[in-house]
Amino acid sequence: MAVSANRLELLQIADAVAREKVIDRGIVIGAMEEAIAKAARSRYGAETDVHAEIHPKTGELRLSRHLLVVDQVENDAVEISLVDARRRNPAAEVGDAIAETLPPFDFGRIAAQSAKQVIVQKVRDAERDRQYDEYKDRISEVINGLVKRVEYGNVIVDLAGRGEAIVRRDELIPRETFRPGDRIRAYLFDVRREARGPQIFLSRTHPQFMAKLFGQEVPEIYDGIVEVKAVARDPGSRAKIAVTSRDSSIDPVGACVGMRGSRVQAVVGELGGEKIDIIPWSYDRATFIVNALQPAEVVKVVLDEEAERIEVVVPDEQLSLAIGRRGQNVRLASQLTGWDIDILTEAEESERRQKEFLERTEVFMGALDVDETVGQLLAAEGFRSVEELAMVEPTELASIQGFDEDTGAEIQRRAQDYLDRIEAEHEARRTELGVADELREIDGITTAMLVSLGENDVKTVEDLAGCATDDLVGYTEGRGADAVHHKGYLDGFEFSRQEAEALILAARIKAGWIEPQAEEPEETEEGEPAEGEPQG
Repeated sequence: MAVSANRLELLQIADAVAREKVIDRGIVIGAMEEAIAKAARSRYGAETDVHAEIHPKTGELRLSRHLLVVDQVENDAVEISLVDARRRNPAAEVGDAIAETLPPFDFGRIAAQSAKQVIVQKVRDAERDRQYDEYKDRISEVINGLVKRVEYGNVIVDLAGRGEAIVRRDELIPRETFRPGDRIRAYLFDVRREARGPQIFLSRTHPQFMAKLFGQEVPEIYDGIVEVKAVARDPGSRAKIAVTSRDSSIDPVGACVGMRGSRVQAVVGELGGEKIDIIPWSYDRATFIVNALQPAEVVKVVLDEEAERIEVVVPDEQLSLAIGRRGQNVRLASQLTGWDIDILTEAEESERRQKEFLERTEVFMGALDVDETVGQLLAAEGFRSVEELAMVEPTELASIQGFDEDTGAEIQRRAQDYLDRIEAEHEARRTELGVADELREIDGITTAMLVSLGENDVKTVEDLAGCATDDLVGYTEGRGADAVHHKGYLDGFEFSRQEAEALILAARIKAGWIEPQAEEPEETEEGEPAEGEPQG
């Protein structure tokens, strides 16, 4: 092959490669230029700065050697003196580059092979860049393709000749099989740059795959009138999808079901018969969780917003329906809502309430030195602790049936005496543990907390400042039945994570680790500084 080869042939090759690999023609021509320059350096010397240019319209090839203009030539392969340079270009200055045209030459077999490798590598790199740039912007789309091959359970998908994607075995719906040539639809959830080229990952088990399929089948979702708020799936078995409507005249559940179930059945068919519960979404969390447990009926719910946990009471005969086979129904409802759900029957709830009633009665009897009847009356009125009794208005105690003002006052006095006694015991224990007095100056901390901190070797402001939030309130690993709670130093004090963070921040400020945040100056209604503030 000679560099003076057919000019049109070079352009035809460039056009053919660009079309086949779906890359820019200029990239192919650039790869050819670099390959020819590399081959020329093998003839003129590896140090020689050889450049090749192919005219994009005529295909004319021009080879040139670039020489750097210097005062004193040390390497005539890459440098030229200023005197010689000005003979060619009177305007030349030191630091400029002078181009010297080289004659055409014949590639040797080795040089031609080397040039071919350069072109192949450049084209491959350009193809990989094109694939990555094309598919990284299509993450969260449903992709159609043809199964190219199946390797160890992983399905390799041909994306209409524009690249390959993979559906890993754990991203396939259980029990579904694909053969080469089958059409496949899947959700594009990740594109990564890797040494062997961009890796495009598809999934048929991703919750958003179902949401996108509904978007294709339900015009109201496509138009934005109906919105999919949450999806939970047990792939191949059962799923729940929560929907809401921006238009009060359109029923979101009915829109997703379609005439005689046609729309939902189309999605079910694509997912291999996966049963789908379509749930109306609600801003009210309790209502939403009750809806999510369908088809089970719910009698009562108790929310713990801080722990994002809800207790659901169902009729005895509805327990198995609410839990579902192998816990599937409650597990999906928990995934859908993002809350941990505890399910009790009415009998279990009644038994637990009775137990709590007896425990509170015993606490009041022991703390206040009263008989069982008085303890039961206080527990029945909803009082949960001795602290509540000490802080409540006296008239509220006097209004309890069978009590008068004197009885209410006596109960409050006993409650306060009990709290004072407990406080004195805690103070003695704090002193015994050696917990510093300055810890008491931090807002929100009690003597009982100081004792608990001291028992966990937190005895100074610096010790508390060095704690993490998890150290104080604990943390939970796992969800549902598999959840394991690791206790914190202040477990049992009904202490929230936000309160723990504020406590640690106050300790770090007191210890001098950080500066207190400056308060923003208040502004008047006209937006001017408040009285006493300096004017700008």
